[in-house]
Amino acid sequence: MLRFDVVTAVPELLESPFAHSIMKRARERGLLEVVIHDLRTYGLGKHQQIDDYQYGGGAGMVMMIEPIHHCLHELQKERIYDELIYLAPDGEQLNQSIANELSLKGNILLLCGHYKGVDERVREHLVTREISIGDYVLSGAELAAAVLVDAVGRLLPGVLNNEESALSDSFQDNLIAPPVYTRPAEYLGWKVPEVLISGHEARIQAWRYQEAVNRTRERRPDLIDDEEI
Repeated sequence: MLRFDVVTAVPELLESPFAHSIMKRARERGLLEVVIHDLRTYGLGKHQQIDDYQYGGGAGMVMMIEPIHHCLHELQKERIYDELIYLAPDGEQLNQSIANELSLKGNILLLCGHYKGVDERVREHLVTREISIGDYVLSGAELAAAVLVDAVGRLLPGVLNNEESALSDSFQDNLIAPPVYTRPAEYLGWKVPEVLISGHEARIQAWRYQEAVNRTRERRPDLIDDEEI
């Protein structure tokens, strides 16, 4: 089983993503555990303060190191984490290879930034890795945490009803997935490619591979190495 501990200033944002569909099934089957921790529990003073003005001036509040350090310290008393990941727009960009790697871990802690981000000392001394889900900025990293958990959780053996489904996803082999079709075989004169209804498995697999190569070359040429194809 893979366990995610998610530290957040806004736990309400994470109530829904893990309560439905594939993530819900993974949790019910005991394959994935997601535990949400409210950072304000570790806040300072009677107002449970977790943010303050930044040194040097400037717009935006910064999440303080003290509540974060206290929270991580307490959680690390309970278990050893394979990774302590801070979700940040300037981290390494999440891809399928990283998702595959993380799916082999046992315990992962995710720290969600908010406001203007966290005190830099958190990044320098308390986390082991920084991951981004794209070159853009969100109001907070809770949605990024949900994306990462979903991308990783669906790879766990037993989560998908057909485990071969994950193996044929886009990016698993540095190719975009080929087109897919379902019934009816013809709709408004638009037909499913004949090869897919031929029953000829070898021809079908060859068609899918070539379509994946063509689609990748057209849409994501950065992924493809023509010398390897």
